[in-house]
Amino acid sequence: MEPKHLSVVFNERIAKYGSKTILRHRQDGVWKEISWTSLGEQVRAVAKALIESGVMEGEMVGIFAGNRPEWTIADLAAIQTRAVSVPIYPTSTASQAQYIINDARVKVLFAGGQDQYDKAKSIAASCPSLSHIVVMDASVALDHPAATSFAQFLENGKASTADPEIDQRLSRASSEDLLTLIYTSGTTGEPKGVMLTHGNVSITAGYHDERLLPLDERDVSLCFLPLSHVFERAWTYYTLYKGVVTCYCDDPAHVIEFLQQARPTVMCAVPRFYEKIYATVLNRLESAPPSRRRLFHWAVRTGAEYGNKFKEEEKIPLSLRVAHALADRLVLKKIRAITGGRVRFFPCAGAPLSQEIEEFFYAAGMYVCYGYGLTETTATVTCHEPRHFKFGTVGKPLSGIDVKIADNGEILVRGKTVMKGYYNKPAETAAVFSGSWFRTGDAGVIEEGGYLRITDRIKDLMKTSGGKYIAPQMIESLIGADHYIEQVVVIGDGRNYVTALVVPSFPALEAYAAAEQIPFTSREDLVSNPRIIEFYRKRIEERSKDLARFEKIKKFTLLARELTIDGGEITPTMKVRRKAAASKYEELIEAMYLGGD
Repeated sequence: MEPKHLSVVFNERIAKYGSKTILRHRQDGVWKEISWTSLGEQVRAVAKALIESGVMEGEMVGIFAGNRPEWTIADLAAIQTRAVSVPIYPTSTASQAQYIINDARVKVLFAGGQDQYDKAKSIAASCPSLSHIVVMDASVALDHPAATSFAQFLENGKASTADPEIDQRLSRASSEDLLTLIYTSGTTGEPKGVMLTHGNVSITAGYHDERLLPLDERDVSLCFLPLSHVFERAWTYYTLYKGVVTCYCDDPAHVIEFLQQARPTVMCAVPRFYEKIYATVLNRLESAPPSRRRLFHWAVRTGAEYGNKFKEEEKIPLSLRVAHALADRLVLKKIRAITGGRVRFFPCAGAPLSQEIEEFFYAAGMYVCYGYGLTETTATVTCHEPRHFKFGTVGKPLSGIDVKIADNGEILVRGKTVMKGYYNKPAETAAVFSGSWFRTGDAGVIEEGGYLRITDRIKDLMKTSGGKYIAPQMIESLIGADHYIEQVVVIGDGRNYVTALVVPSFPALEAYAAAEQIPFTSREDLVSNPRIIEFYRKRIEERSKDLARFEKIKKFTLLARELTIDGGEITPTMKVRRKAAASKYEELIEAMYLGGD
């Protein structure tokens, strides 16, 4: 598809699909449906209400909410007015939201529920540009002069006569219009607003049509990752373009429940999602009888053999077909049932994914379309092809996107999906471009056949005092796949060996302690118990057995508290702020190096 203003695409789809369902959401335990026609009417009404609120072309509209239909309606309404939507992670702190609102000069802010509303109220006086707070959740009691409910805002729009103004604005619309500012998480330094145009997003549709399995209105996508993240946001635009029904997961903690109710055929997810499912399956297997464990491993081996032949388009012998049918009925089908039983493929990106886990899912009949991208590249740069892809890599570049490796190992990207720049930050913009090439900050190699393999973030690469380079994300991904581990921070830059801060998965650990009759009265009791420490040492050693000696974790410390956004140790996208974590736990880290190895 040629670059277009997204309003053109959206209006074409309303005319095409009409009364067909496009959005589903759960309300009081019951799934509700919204048709294309109804969506179009609500978007138009909210767009008119934005105009009545004084939003001009090119001005900023903030969306500070979790996943829900109103998020998409607000976003599309901003598009209809030629305004610019600015997403804010629903888990952001008040100070983080304030920074974005002031940097972007947000005029109208859509707040999701009580938490976002309370934060918006607390900072409103410190945000000079902010004139309206529109609250999506009807249960929130409004007590601020700038606040109005989404329902009332919608009614204001329906009563408005601003239709000619919308039509006039859209007559001036261009694919070069600024679509959105998406603020990077800021693992180092302050967040930067990535400027993406309508053309950046619309051009990706054709690229994905060429690469992905075909999608249409019979498909269902579960909107699970935050819509404030470029991955879910770009994917949602693509599913709207394809007519795919979107079901909203408004509580990520209960994603398995949503999966089994919505039964999606596609869903974006980050590697941690697969790690948790994989770890849960293997944990259950540990307590199963030997006969069941043997059956499980046979079924997975059979699924892998069948899947690999299918992937490479090789002839599948009748004996393997029969064995696979049996393995599927007895084991593999039950694994797929965890995700609803209908998934055709899972787009996946955002962090390193263990090849072991990727192969496991494929053996079970779930194709993880693993890829690589950034906010600055409108998400996807590379991803797997449906056939002949290579496990452990992030696939090949999409058509229209060029990728090369710089002399220092950095991945460089060029194409029409690359951002316009960072908002109000010309120096920072210039720093990430080398001519027409965008410097990703990630390290990688292009292997034979054109497959890209990511090694780590350039800034995250560590060098031990012995001169050995370590990729911490790879180690963290490997260790973090354990059922009993929630978070890992690898330490080792300038040190003579690698250590780690480890946050247990406390529900799993508490269940283990109860089963093993290990007494405890608090999490502090648990993480300091010698039996628990030895339990983790063995699990970490087992998961590290294939690492080089200098990459293995020699010492670790169990933490009684999770790393949090409020504490400053992780970003809203759940990436570790290494310097912040290292500073907070400096004494614990130094203790692991006291006296050497």
